[in-house]
Amino acid sequence: RQFGQDDLIEGIKQVLKASGLDPRLLEFEITESGIMENEREGIRKLLEIKELGAAISIDDFGTGYSSFSKLKDYPIDTVKIDKSFIDPLPDDRRASIIASAIVDLAHTLSFTVVAEGVENAAQLGFLESIFCDAFQGYLFSRPVSEEDFKTLLRAGKALRVC
Repeated sequence: RQFGQDDLIEGIKQVLKASGLDPRLLEFEITESGIMENEREGIRKLLEIKELGAAISIDDFGTGYSSFSKLKDYPIDTVKIDKSFIDPLPDDRRASIIASAIVDLAHTLSFTVVAEGVENAAQLGFLESIFCDAFQGYLFSRPVSEEDFKTLLRAGKALRVC
């Protein structure tokens, strides 16, 4: 919904100015369908965000309207493979082929790849074997509050995961 707002870029610029945050430390996540609602305008906004220095990731990749056919048009840094492709891994042959193809294509286009919804060691092992870059999921942690995350960081127990 926020991506569709006319004043999105101006709002981002104001927040960056007020906070003093280096935009290179910021990553925006958008779904394919969020871009496709008004593709031309969506790509324009993504380009403006990139010009600010921030990174962009496509969330829930493979579940939207465009998938592979539009990746070449998007000014993105990261592709996040949707959990629906991760759930059947590694036992489902077709799911394994699709996950491998996504990782290979994304790497060929110089994108980072994040697997969402990794819940067991077998999934992680398969994803590591196809050179997926990063992982999210219950295997690493259930969602935690901001305060609990700060406690984990202070204790040195927070993992470097997306």
